[in-house]
Amino acid sequence: MVKARDGYRSRNVRVTGATGGSTGATSRRRAGAGAGGVSLIGILVFVAISFLGGGGVDLGSLGLDATSLGAGSSGLTSTDLPDLSDEDLSEWSAVFDDVQNTWITIFDSAGLEYEDSILTIFNGSTATGGCGNVPAQVGPFYCPADNGVYFDPGFFRELAARFDAPGDFAIAYVIAHEIGHHVQNLTGVSDQVRAQQQGQSQAVQNALLVRLELQADCLAGIWAFQASQRPPTLNGNDNLLYLEVGDIAEGLQAAAAVGDDNIQEQAGVAITPHTWTHGSAEQREAWLRAGLESGNPSVCSATFNEDVPATEIMP
Repeated sequence: MVKARDGYRSRNVRVTGATGGSTGATSRRRAGAGAGGVSLIGILVFVAISFLGGGGVDLGSLGLDATSLGAGSSGLTSTDLPDLSDEDLSEWSAVFDDVQNTWITIFDSAGLEYEDSILTIFNGSTATGGCGNVPAQVGPFYCPADNGVYFDPGFFRELAARFDAPGDFAIAYVIAHEIGHHVQNLTGVSDQVRAQQQGQSQAVQNALLVRLELQADCLAGIWAFQASQRPPTLNGNDNLLYLEVGDIAEGLQAAAAVGDDNIQEQAGVAITPHTWTHGSAEQREAWLRAGLESGNPSVCSATFNEDVPATEIMP
């Protein structure tokens, strides 16, 4: 799926904790690279609905103001980070830029300003610009205080080995999901959810988190829609991402793997929907598919349909 020019680097990707220190950017991002065909009316509807929810969730037990993919309750751990291969770094940089370029185009067409996120690839734990020092056990996460996406590659090894969700698009889905939280933050929905959580019971707060995570899955699918429309060729571009049938299956499998029910089952504990913060395997797969099949961001607003309980909401 991922085709990247050898040595491709993004100005918005940095690596810490690996041999060789931090890696800076050496490439020029092109706004809108690989984007097109999305219903731009959707983003206007999306940002106008006042009850939408987004990233920036208080993970109280960890002392964070960050939104994770959900690995914090899975027991996933990270081993020492081996030296990153040039191929891995090129591919992850290409995915990160491609997802953001899709949203740059959508925002531009809606008359909105998109602010770039920064991806930090780290080993073991990392300092953030406002979300504290975060351990790898949290899993990939988004910090709204610094607009940053963070992950330890050990998560992907565990995702493949323990949850049977390997593949390029499994990793791309994770990156696109976290950028989905960035979109939620930029459009002001993060603040709205935090406000709604104030003074509520833990069960109500959890229900709001489920809705926001499902929406981030749907937003990841918006990017996947764009990639699925492309011919499988570079056509002379620096890098171009496209999806094949097998890639899509990988992404759907990864979304299901990080469902709360699947994580609880893997941990050998009772499946208790009132404790969920990310949604079931079926829900996560369904909302990723909803974005992938529609390509319309307004579809993602339905995760906040208050007429349907959070534990049941489906597209």
